[in-house]
Amino acid sequence: MKQKSNVHILNKRARFEYIILDRYTAGIQLFGTEIKSIREGKASLVDSYCAVEHGEMYVKQMHIAEYRFGSYANHEAKRDRKLLLQRREIRKIERATKETGKTIIPLELFINDRGLAKMEIAICQGKHTYDKRQSLREADDKREVAKMMKSLK
Repeated sequence: MKQKSNVHILNKRARFEYIILDRYTAGIQLFGTEIKSIREGKASLVDSYCAVEHGEMYVKQMHIAEYRFGSYANHEAKRDRKLLLQRREIRKIERATKETGKTIIPLELFINDRGLAKMEIAICQGKHTYDKRQSLREADDKREVAKMMKSLK
């Protein structure tokens, strides 16, 4: 029996900067030292994005720290990594990103119950400044309600 992995690397900035329209879960093609670094939680999705090239999906600018016990076989920290999606999903995503203002952003990197690295990606549209202010206001309101509920107990 395999134990649940607690590796969930989030792109918190994406939820603030973008309106999420559609989500997909994709596998990632990794080297051995990369998966070991991810299992240690040494990865970052900040400033990363996805792109379709020659009918294949890649995640770009994702940082995975070099494995500390890796030798000459260690990986590059910011190389392009192939995402594993079905062909029809890639075509659907590519059609959606042809529209103005839409982009593909990684939301979360996690290890599933079978021990495989997966990435949740989303088709997103950039928020305007007033949308961001509204998001901040909603978060403040939730905090205030939680604080009041806690003080009532």
